Amino acid sequence: GDGCGHTVMYQDSGTLASKNYPGTYPNYTLCEKKIQVPQGKRLILKIGDLDIESQKCESSYLTIQSSSTLHGPYCGNVMPVPKEIILDSNEATIHFESGSHVSGRGFLLSYASSDHPDLITCLERANHYTKAEYSRYCPAGCRDIAGDISGNIGEGYRDTSLLCKSAIHAGVIADELGGQISVTQQKGISHYEGGVANGVPSHDGSLSDKRFIFTSNGCNKSLSLEEGFLSKSQVTASSYWEETNEFGQLFQWSPDKAWLQVPGLAWASNHSSNREWLEIDLGEKKRITGIKTTGSGSLMLNFNFYVKTFTMNYKNNNSKWRTYKGILSNEEKVFQGNSNSGDIVRNNFIPPIVARYVRIIPQTWNQRIALKLELMGCRIMQANSSFTHSMWQKPSQSTETSLGKEDRTVTEPIPSEETNLGLKLTAIIVPVLIVLCLFLFSGICICAALRKREAKGLSYGLSSAQKSGCWKQIKQPFTRHQSTEFTISYNNEKETPQKLDLVTSDMADYQQPLM
Repeated sequence: GDGCGHTVMYQDSGTLASKNYPGTYPNYTLCEKKIQVPQGKRLILKIGDLDIESQKCESSYLTIQSSSTLHGPYCGNVMPVPKEIILDSNEATIHFESGSHVSGRGFLLSYASSDHPDLITCLERANHYTKAEYSRYCPAGCRDIAGDISGNIGEGYRDTSLLCKSAIHAGVIADELGGQISVTQQKGISHYEGGVANGVPSHDGSLSDKRFIFTSNGCNKSLSLEEGFLSKSQVTASSYWEETNEFGQLFQWSPDKAWLQVPGLAWASNHSSNREWLEIDLGEKKRITGIKTTGSGSLMLNFNFYVKTFTMNYKNNNSKWRTYKGILSNEEKVFQGNSNSGDIVRNNFIPPIVARYVRIIPQTWNQRIALKLELMGCRIMQANSSFTHSMWQKPSQSTETSLGKEDRTVTEPIPSEETNLGLKLTAIIVPVLIVLCLFLFSGICICAALRKREAKGLSYGLSSAQKSGCWKQIKQPFTRHQSTEFTISYNNEKETPQKLDLVTSDMADYQQPLM
């Protein structure tokens, strides 16, 4: 039978394990997988665990075959395997075979391309490292590997936690892709609070000597709070439930109660169908990196309402609604929501959503659709000058093209404040330099004309004198029959538009040079 177990393979990294890992692998089984990375790169493998019941590797063993070399066979549980195997090609075949045995976990290995020499396996924990700060590369496929984590993204994680699994829980990397993580070790705390995030459960943890946190870009602030106060974002819904209790009191489960920071009732729909939705208008386009959800609340003892799964739609001004899709597929992504009405569950958007309007569309629920939420992310620094705009966005050919471009998720860098400042300074300095050059050029021409007039005794106002001066030496590309003024203007957030008249004349018998 198929002896292959957990397998996640992406173009640049992946994870493989034997069937039932870390439980006992089956008798008389075979697993053979071909792995590869892009052309021109070498394959790096790391075996995280090897426990194959065999002493001489006769009937049960693991081999790694590249284009020119056979590595192995490997067996036993003493791990006589190199910590790292660097192959001379970009592909290899993993071959695992088993005979009759009583016990044995089998194997677990990770691989990546030579672009990631700091590759680690899914089984490495933070207490394996002593440095205060370090960076490592996590392979794709570590979310469902057995192993506990304790803590959360806010307070940090207990140092006994699996590194890569914790990074997925924190929303630093996506399980489908893997990625680089940057870790800082700090002094431990007395208690670690767990919770579910991105499909990974984190357990409460006790006192530890050390803990670790992940370095992030800082775009994970609450979008429902502005300077400590509830934002003015508009919340609407397809419908809401009006409940009348046994005493005749009316309770409205309206959409304005959907914010996580608002105590009391949640939003609940009047109907139970997957056509119900909750919409949030953030007031402007923002970068949304995650969402926290909960149900009707632990204080509402009479109700046990919550959303089990949901999808996300988003749009910008005057554009159509778009569905948030998975990283590796073109299909609608279904997010795992709550499993009870009281706990808070977090899901991160990788890549983030850049939009003004978002809709949460429940797919499955318990008893009735009910939801409280909080969006996380940050504002987008937009350049005010047309010069900055042209540097980061190509001019659209039509309104439809422009709307289409602003509606997509982030796949390109967003200019930082430092970049905007540099562009603004450039927009100021360049016109100033042009003005100085023009003044210098005008001064030289005037001096030459005066000297020529003094030398020949001609009147400065004559047409012949002007044509024999500096202007005559410049090729005239066009004829201008009336006076004009050369104007430099720029648009800057802190400066009002400036106008500078460089040349103004009523004379029509000479031509101005082309600048």
